[in-house]
Amino acid sequence: MDLFGNHSDELNFELPVGAGFGACWNEAKRGFDVTVPDGELFYSRCFFDQRVSDRSVAYFLENEEFDWRAADWRGLSPEQFAAVQFRNIRWKQEFIRMFGKSHPLPRLTSWYGDSQKSYTYSGITSFPHEWNKGLLYIRERVEAVAGVPFNSVLLNWYRDGEDKIDWHADDEPELGTNPIIGSVNFGETRDFVIRRIDDPHVKVTIPLEHGTVLIMAGPMQHHWHHAVPKRAKVRGSRFNLTFRRIGL
Repeated sequence: MDLFGNHSDELNFELPVGAGFGACWNEAKRGFDVTVPDGELFYSRCFFDQRVSDRSVAYFLENEEFDWRAADWRGLSPEQFAAVQFRNIRWKQEFIRMFGKSHPLPRLTSWYGDSQKSYTYSGITSFPHEWNKGLLYIRERVEAVAGVPFNSVLLNWYRDGEDKIDWHADDEPELGTNPIIGSVNFGETRDFVIRRIDDPHVKVTIPLEHGTVLIMAGPMQHHWHHAVPKRAKVRGSRFNLTFRRIGL
């Protein structure tokens, strides 16, 4: 079965002109090996074909209460959302404390992985749900191009363009010194932006489309921040899965 969608050997985003920036087509992996100063990326636009990508969105949203194609997810209160019985993914609204008050994260999350592979970020500790067939199917194919086995995955559900994630690095101690992060995207296209920590004016904006895979490697988490900013014109959901290696 062909897992790959349409591809082009021309990069569909711009890299800054300067030393350390470059990209070349990797025919074996059907994507681009991208270099940035102090970092490595692999980018495959539409790595998963349309059928697999569409099925993944349905898999993430199937539930017992609503037609997932038409539900007003943002209109649900936290209590209403917590009562939804999702069939495949155990979504959760997490909260963070800022200035003594509790605030909902501007996205929904879920954590899956090998037993005892807990993960802490933004003061939130997540304990893994058991792998299921859908996530293992995706993991296996991302591992094939990442070249490493993953033991956990963080799922982020951006309900629309109002949901976001602010500047950060995946540099938690349990990820190791130079972690390899395998990112998979389904649903609406959202911009993934990276910027130098020591020079925030140096940025790269990468559109992550339906079925796209992006892998970050090397010392990137020490030198670059990344974010998914708000995009008011985006009306639908985007699902991001970041596969990781915890405690290795």
